[in-house]
Amino acid sequence: MTARTPGRRPGGPDTRGEILKAARESFASKGFATTSLRAVAREAGVDAALVHHYFASKDELFIESMALPIDPRQVAARILDGPTDQLGRRVITVFLAVWESPDGQQRMKALLRSVVSSDDVARTMREGIARLILQPVGQALGVPDAELRVALVASQLMGLAMIRYIVELEPIAATDVADLIDRMAPAIQHYLTA
Repeated sequence: MTARTPGRRPGGPDTRGEILKAARESFASKGFATTSLRAVAREAGVDAALVHHYFASKDELFIESMALPIDPRQVAARILDGPTDQLGRRVITVFLAVWESPDGQQRMKALLRSVVSSDDVARTMREGIARLILQPVGQALGVPDAELRVALVASQLMGLAMIRYIVELEPIAATDVADLIDRMAPAIQHYLTA
């Protein structure tokens, strides 16, 4: 029998899962901004280097711990890839693509319900999504009121998600995705560039 050395335990069979659990709890109770990788490691009972081994950054840890069906960094990149006059169309197209996929819709419904029922989850998502999607898009706009413009777009998208996927209000719930894109893209474009 070997004596156990003091300090943090090494990685075990479900260390990654324990780190994710600790991260979810920390993000929910403290928010994105005040959660640190060291604090997550401490809560999981592992060395901070082990958290870095599994997750390259706090952004990555947030994405995985919240079980997002998409990587927000990729969303921002897809939205920004193309001409500015088509930005609104790309925003609504990417948004609806996530919601229309079977796995994405299930996870996003659960996430949206959590956001509206828990202040902690709402704060965590607000801080995380703001940092990973809204800030990059706002910075790319290069206008002084970019933060407001992007927030107005977010309000439109969240309203659409609530009405189409949670409340299932007709005729919006049954409207073809291509038709929704055609109808909403100009409004979103207006918020972003008008």
